[in-house]
Amino acid sequence: MIYHLRCVGVLMICSSPQANIPAKHSAGDDDDVNWNTDDEIDNFQSFPRNVVHTDETVAKFIEMGFSIEMIGRAVEETGGENPEPLMILETLFKISTSSEASSSKSKVIDELIGMGFSEELVIKAIQEHGEENLEEITNALLSYAEAEKMHETENEDINNNYFADDNDDVNIFSGLSSSDEENELHSFHEDGRLQDLIKMGYPRKEASIALERCDAISVLATYSCIFSNFSGEIASLAEVVDFIFAAQMARQLDEFWAAPDEKERRINEPPPRRRKLNTDIASDDELIRLPNPMIGFGVPKEPGLITDRPVPIPNIALGPPYFYFENVAMTPKGVWATMSSHLYDIKPEFVDSLYFCAAARKRGYIHNLPIKNRFEIQPTPHYTIQEEFPLTKKWWPDWDKRTKLNCVLTCIASAQLTNKIRKRLEKHERDPAVQKDVVDQCKKWNLVWVGKNKAAPLEPYEMERLLGFPNNHTRGISRKDRYKSLGNSFQVDTVAYHLSVLKPLYPKGINVLSLFTGIGGGEVALHRLQIPMKLVVSVEISEVNRNIFRSFWEQTNQRGDLIEFRDVEELDDHKIEGLMDQYGGFDLVIGGSPCNNLAGANRVSRTGLEGDQSSLFYDYCRILDAVRSKASRMRR
Repeated sequence: MIYHLRCVGVLMICSSPQANIPAKHSAGDDDDVNWNTDDEIDNFQSFPRNVVHTDETVAKFIEMGFSIEMIGRAVEETGGENPEPLMILETLFKISTSSEASSSKSKVIDELIGMGFSEELVIKAIQEHGEENLEEITNALLSYAEAEKMHETENEDINNNYFADDNDDVNIFSGLSSSDEENELHSFHEDGRLQDLIKMGYPRKEASIALERCDAISVLATYSCIFSNFSGEIASLAEVVDFIFAAQMARQLDEFWAAPDEKERRINEPPPRRRKLNTDIASDDELIRLPNPMIGFGVPKEPGLITDRPVPIPNIALGPPYFYFENVAMTPKGVWATMSSHLYDIKPEFVDSLYFCAAARKRGYIHNLPIKNRFEIQPTPHYTIQEEFPLTKKWWPDWDKRTKLNCVLTCIASAQLTNKIRKRLEKHERDPAVQKDVVDQCKKWNLVWVGKNKAAPLEPYEMERLLGFPNNHTRGISRKDRYKSLGNSFQVDTVAYHLSVLKPLYPKGINVLSLFTGIGGGEVALHRLQIPMKLVVSVEISEVNRNIFRSFWEQTNQRGDLIEFRDVEELDDHKIEGLMDQYGGFDLVIGGSPCNNLAGANRVSRTGLEGDQSSLFYDYCRILDAVRSKASRMRR
């Protein structure tokens, strides 16, 4: 199936002037096959020879996976005295397509089993949907496995689940790591790329085309140094994402150069729902640089390095109501400069949460909070992996020197990856090269050691601990939703350190307007700081997240009022003023708009604040302006 896609892409590329490129040796699809045997050489000698199909040309086709018999048949069917290699290749593709159409059911079964599905489920899916409907078969297999996973999760005890078999995770597919930590997945994890892209939000058709063409380029790269930046015969997930992004940019150029009548038609279409980027704002990334180390205006374990804001807060933004805005630190060029300009020109505070817990989480915070007399919530978190997860010490190999985990993502590595790690270590445990590869994968996917040679992804309850949430905060929903919700949340200990200055200011309680609430990271921080919440107006579009937050509110016996909205656009100026009149105003506006167009594992596109999701930042600004304007009038 994968090979068929490659052939389509190779034909596309070979039809361009760049197709006539010099060859170089490659191992082909199967590294265990040696194409340079004496038998192959003998076959070359007996092969019908013309000017164009020399031994070198035949060798190329063989290395691409075509048999001697198929190549001979293609030459005969092409006809002519000197058929061009491209014509032969087209004929080979037609032959291979015909062969694939008559392939046996056992081949389909073998391919699906190779992707990590059990034989029993594969046969069941084929019987229900037919052998030819591979997409429906795959979707059915994913549904079977997810249902089985949810059933197992509901019945397993948290304490006994730590050493669960990693086959439980067979359908939790991997995604990209954060933009500053992207490495190739090529080594261990090749079979789940389409599912990975779909989970990241790309349409199935667009993802499938990108995979097809990137794999084709990678196959052709075997024969040319022109594409030397691609790795091997199967494109890595990072390469495919870059390809999709480039295609999106190309479509934007097509829009720019559209014919006048086409432009007029598009002008008459309804305008997009979200505000677009203010082009009057400079987008020079040198306006705001990410610091190193990323300790903001000071962190508990590094006292005295920074004691005050490098640039004072402008007078227009001083004092209550306070606001606190969060987003990912690693964004496209100029994004933080733009966000700062829309939030009263306050310079961001960039902090890596590895100074507050055992996992990195690089975030930027724009706020007008005081920074004197901050303090940590108690009890303080554990700062190393082994302190946070002591049961891993027994199995942790001496060559894995990690003490911190990377950023907690919205998805995890699959059982196929962890099984490959185990098998490699069983055969080559003392091989330094293997050890390095394994550690690289462990860093990428935040794997911890739970048995001899057995690495496993973090469980949801372990992510809760790393992020500072109460035990079982997200329990009661699917594992996939738990990972997604946690991966998009605040790191509570970091946020609580910043919000701690509010405790002496509001001893009797605080009114909070919470935008993009998620699973309630800001509210959990206030609760752990023991700052009473008299009112929380929460705006969160995800029903799953709303249910999690409401459950927290009820389980912690909050005495204040909770008012919920689904969408920030429901909160217009009239509604905001009515709420402020009724409850006496807001003391804190807190939130972090979506980063789907900025960076991260769930990135849909890297179009910055012009993207449909990340442009919600402007709604945060609109609502904050309305709150501060109303508060100013109420003080008169």
